[in-house]
Amino acid sequence: MTSLNGRPARAVLQEIARRAMLARGLAPEFSAAALAELAAIRGPAAGDAVRDLRALPWCSIDNDDSRDLDQLSVAEATTPGATRLLVAVADVAAVVRTAGALDEHARQNTTSIYTAAEIFPMLPERLSTDLTSLNPDQDRRAIVVAMEFTSDGTLERSEVFEAMVRNRAKLAYDSVAAWLEASGPMPAAIAAVPGLADNLRLQDRMAQHLRATRHERGALSLETIHAQPVFDGNALMDLVPDRTNRAKHLIEDLMIAANGVVARYLAERGFPSLRRIVRTPRNWARIVTLAADHGSRLPAEPDARALGEFLLRARTADPERFPDLSLSVVKLIGPGEYVVEAPGGSAPGHFGLAVKDYAHSTAPNRRYPDVITQRLVKAALAGQPAPYQNGDLALLARHCTEQEDAVKKVERQVAKSAAAILLAPHVGETFEALVTGAADKGTWVRLTQPPAEGKLVGGHEGREVGQRIRVQLVYVDIERGFLDFIGLRGDGSGPQRHP
Repeated sequence: MTSLNGRPARAVLQEIARRAMLARGLAPEFSAAALAELAAIRGPAAGDAVRDLRALPWCSIDNDDSRDLDQLSVAEATTPGATRLLVAVADVAAVVRTAGALDEHARQNTTSIYTAAEIFPMLPERLSTDLTSLNPDQDRRAIVVAMEFTSDGTLERSEVFEAMVRNRAKLAYDSVAAWLEASGPMPAAIAAVPGLADNLRLQDRMAQHLRATRHERGALSLETIHAQPVFDGNALMDLVPDRTNRAKHLIEDLMIAANGVVARYLAERGFPSLRRIVRTPRNWARIVTLAADHGSRLPAEPDARALGEFLLRARTADPERFPDLSLSVVKLIGPGEYVVEAPGGSAPGHFGLAVKDYAHSTAPNRRYPDVITQRLVKAALAGQPAPYQNGDLALLARHCTEQEDAVKKVERQVAKSAAAILLAPHVGETFEALVTGAADKGTWVRLTQPPAEGKLVGGHEGREVGQRIRVQLVYVDIERGFLDFIGLRGDGSGPQRHP
């Protein structure tokens, strides 16, 4: 939709986003004090007294339009069959001082907020997309996690240190995935760096080993649909699903490994840490029932490996409906949260990833817990006391968990409003849809295209989850993001004007 009552769709969504943020205690704008502090920063952090790793063929892989580059990766073959993987993380803590105005804004929001019409960065763009971003062909200071693996993905040794790095190629998920899967050409940025193609293939092989090892321990394969808006200028043109792919898996697996190393590094040095956890599901009985509804049997007690095997079977049997099953499982498992692991303690692990030690540390331009972790790591490297006390960390952990929930609600609200804007001109038309929820509180459907969700306010009798039906759009509320449909009887295909 080009405009809404004469106003560009993007502007309408930006206003909805700002109102939603303010209502949930989030700051859409940086304070005058934060901007003054930003103006006083003259350049990126210097690289005095750190290792010089700029000659390595580092690369970043992120979304096509990402400019806040948090991490680089590179691989080195060592002894036959063994591989050394290095992950470099932008040294944000070297620039953003504790308790300053920039730190206060980051602490308030705790993360960058990605709404359908606008990104509200945790740190000003001059930092997150420039001075603290690992941009191509720029010397940058970083925290490096080096890991040596055997051929089967077993971690033999690791170290954490400070270094100067230089990004040799800024790559994008989709084009790298197509190349790795032999369904697309080699990206030009890879071909331009001698040896980078072989290096990425080595990273990919090791990432697949790491993923296989985690799945053997019970890591879950989940896939939910996230609709991404497509704009032409300020006009909202479409919503398209954001799918996972092999390059996303590569980065995900390397970051999980690096985050585990950082968590153990702090523990070994007697430091407290913020851990990212997902508890063992309290709603396991309902997960068992859900699996039974899909023809599978799970044990009576929580078993991540059995659940993972069920999910793999379900994906193979019905890939089209698997995202909806995944979403149900995600909701029943429960959200992730931040907790403190005190020295000598034993915080719960991450049920979904099947890892015990896990600390968010690889995205400090975008997540505040990663900045906290980075400050702890830098203090440990320097032989200094921990910059946070256990009680302070506990308060920060609770705050980051609560704000993360608020951010998700804002992002969801704006995404729903974007779908409502896109579909507002189509009230009265019919669409193909999939029933995604059927309970006493209501029956819900997701359109095939665009992948927008709404409620059945009529014709919902006898509908079952997974059923394909035709629906008529009867009501749209853009501010609240509501879409109301009536379920129709009979067949037909594709959107059409309802008589």
